[in-house]
Amino acid sequence: MIETIEKKSQPYINGGWIIENREVALIKNPYSGEVIGEQLLANEEDVEKALASAYEAKKHVAALSSYQRSKILKKAALLLEQEKEKFARLISLELGKPLKNTLDEVARSIETLELSGEEAKRLIGETLPGDVSERGAQAIASTFRVPVGVVAAITPFNAPLNLVCHKIGPAFAAGNSVILKPSSQTTLIATELLKLLLRAGFPKNAVNMVLGRRQVAQQIVKDDRVNIISFTGGTVASKNICELAGMKKVLLELGGNAATIVHNDADLNRAAAMCAKTGFSNSGQSCISVQRIYVHQSVVSEFTNLLKDEVLTLKIGDPLLPDTDVGCVVDVHAAARVTSWIDEAVQSGAQVICGGKRRGATVEPTVLLNPSKESKVICEEVFGPIISIVPYATIEEAIEETNDSAFGLQAGIFTNKMDLAYKVAHSLEMGGVVINGTSNFRLDHWPYGGVKNSGIGREGPRYAVEEMTETKMIVLRLPTEN
Repeated sequence: MIETIEKKSQPYINGGWIIENREVALIKNPYSGEVIGEQLLANEEDVEKALASAYEAKKHVAALSSYQRSKILKKAALLLEQEKEKFARLISLELGKPLKNTLDEVARSIETLELSGEEAKRLIGETLPGDVSERGAQAIASTFRVPVGVVAAITPFNAPLNLVCHKIGPAFAAGNSVILKPSSQTTLIATELLKLLLRAGFPKNAVNMVLGRRQVAQQIVKDDRVNIISFTGGTVASKNICELAGMKKVLLELGGNAATIVHNDADLNRAAAMCAKTGFSNSGQSCISVQRIYVHQSVVSEFTNLLKDEVLTLKIGDPLLPDTDVGCVVDVHAAARVTSWIDEAVQSGAQVICGGKRRGATVEPTVLLNPSKESKVICEEVFGPIISIVPYATIEEAIEETNDSAFGLQAGIFTNKMDLAYKVAHSLEMGGVVINGTSNFRLDHWPYGGVKNSGIGREGPRYAVEEMTETKMIVLRLPTEN
């Protein structure tokens, strides 16, 4: 039985909360199915007002000094630290993500806001002498990083606090106004964060937030008053965004079917423990969650048994209990899709080592052995608690199989041979490669993003600030000497 919390999430437009006379959608706890609150959905007129407010606010936000923006972001981090338990419980309640994972997400969010505050003071340029050119002896140029104007942030459900911080933090640090469209499945946490940002000193119209379905996001994306779209989500939605965006910059942090390679000289106990932990945290609902494990054929049997033992120790249950390792996926529809993919893999020859059963939105952590290359659990993004083990004979085969994907976000490799590790790392078509770790490892100050269908651009406050600013050049031409 979950605690009863009646909450309401609301659009925030032009410095005020929308509190009535809007379509209402119920918010349910995915683990229990209980109604925990409601959200008010923005209409077309609301979105227009939010766009107008964000456009008008861009000059006011840009006029704030770097010191002021930095101070506000660091105050937000401090407030979030003070309310860490409250935010963690709310994420668990709304998403079904275990409390131990949501406490970590809040900690990362605090760090992301702090890092964004630091980056607000690092908007540096350079001087460029003109005399390197025959025509520029009496000229010198200076470059400056200036805000783009309005950033549209469209965020997913799986890390509903940290991924919002990864967009609002750098955008504000760079001097931009923001219009936020959070996932419709996690609007309570977005609302609470926005209230916290306002208490920290964000100007009342520096951030506008609209809640709603696909049409709301589409209205934002195609509007010419928006300068940058920063989107985290799926490939289908990203293609739709690119078609609608027109002449504006699009930053895409998309999905993956992340692979981890376990070579025959690896520490198998360590590899199995890390794959179990990082393959099933948040029920596998992470873009870099361990999905495909390529294991050298000489150790595949031993590794499979070790991984099974690790997975069977994971506690499945109420996300609000502190010792729960695996809660549920975002809703019963997602759970049904995940189990249908398991069934498809089994029909094509995969062996179920453990798991595979579903109760409501909860799917047991599932390990499959040797599914076909064409099965969805291998070639598409599972975004659920499934790990597949595939044997390989040579490291070249493992590299080829890992790269044989439309995605290229992150990968991992376990080996004690550093020359082999670097060979693999340089050969993999990925945005990031983790040596002696799984694909699912990210620090918030590192550049995060992928290649191929895994996205465009990089996140991490320093790198996002670069994406969300323009280079402005000012040239001084000195009088010609007589």
